[in-house]
Amino acid sequence: MPAASRRQFLSLAALGFAAAACGRATASAGGGKETKKIRYQGWAGQVTLPELAEDLGYLGDVKLEWVGNTISGPQDIQSAATGQTDFGGAFNGAVVKLIAAGAPVKSVISYYGVDQAAFSGYYVLADSPIRGARDLIGKKVAMNTLGAHSEALLDIYLQRNGLSPAEIAKVEPTVLPPVSTEQALRQKQVEVAVLGGVLRDKALAAGGIRPLFSDFDLLGAFSAGTYVMTDRFLKENPTTSRTFVTAVARAIEWSRSTPREQVIARSVEIVKRRGRNEDPAALQYWKSFGVAEPGGRISDGEFQLWTDWLVAHGDLKAGQVKAGDLYSNDFNGYTGESAPTAAVSPSASRS
Repeated sequence: MPAASRRQFLSLAALGFAAAACGRATASAGGGKETKKIRYQGWAGQVTLPELAEDLGYLGDVKLEWVGNTISGPQDIQSAATGQTDFGGAFNGAVVKLIAAGAPVKSVISYYGVDQAAFSGYYVLADSPIRGARDLIGKKVAMNTLGAHSEALLDIYLQRNGLSPAEIAKVEPTVLPPVSTEQALRQKQVEVAVLGGVLRDKALAAGGIRPLFSDFDLLGAFSAGTYVMTDRFLKENPTTSRTFVTAVARAIEWSRSTPREQVIARSVEIVKRRGRNEDPAALQYWKSFGVAEPGGRISDGEFQLWTDWLVAHGDLKAGQVKAGDLYSNDFNGYTGESAPTAAVSPSASRS
């Protein structure tokens, strides 16, 4: 990896994968009996697809066990790789890097993506002098974590607009919890805020901000992140794994075919019932999970884009990983076609 690489893009070298390779205890029971409990991390104020699937009854006798919250995809998949949880989700570029570093995990289903309703925008204050990529030199860009989706798309935007590596190095990605990002922008603690989903639309409804660009502007519609599980968990718990992945796939399609208002109402009830001292108000702005493929099935292209990007940036060697080896659809029992996207408001447009 070039010494000049400022961000050590998607660097996960400090994750201690030797522990993962040695195999920390999983939730699998002894004697060949499969576990019926799946540990996971949630996201404050949001309902994840597995949580929705459980509430819809799709998990059957398999139960989710919440162990805490996270704001970082790389941290979430690290926890899965080291056996602290049984699945984790992150931007596909982070998954590529994780597996390339030796983590014994495999992607099993897409869980979020980008479309006209579900996208991450890079916002500035309405009166900000920032109008283009070059104006970002020396400015702080608030995002949920480094080495993941938001930083990757920022780099693509800067590169496409002609900034040199030295100039890109002067742009300052800054980590903030998603629920605090809008406030930091309005208080001028940062110059740019990455806002997505319900938090984006809540901020837009309040006014006073405008978009600089979005990931949808740059790449169009695509599935952006996957859930991973360890090879060991999949081997020891194939039926449970299939139940879990298929349930998430069904939840994706339920969210597409169900009126948006009903999806929101159910999500609000889930948040209220789970008792984590969260404010469900932002859920009213939900529009879509953005998953591109029916049932969240994965294809080579969803990883090849980021594999090529990592190679170009010197973070991977050409041929170090093969896209087809990074994922498996074998545990996804969803066989139907994608339903019409009724959950997305017809008037929804990218800002």
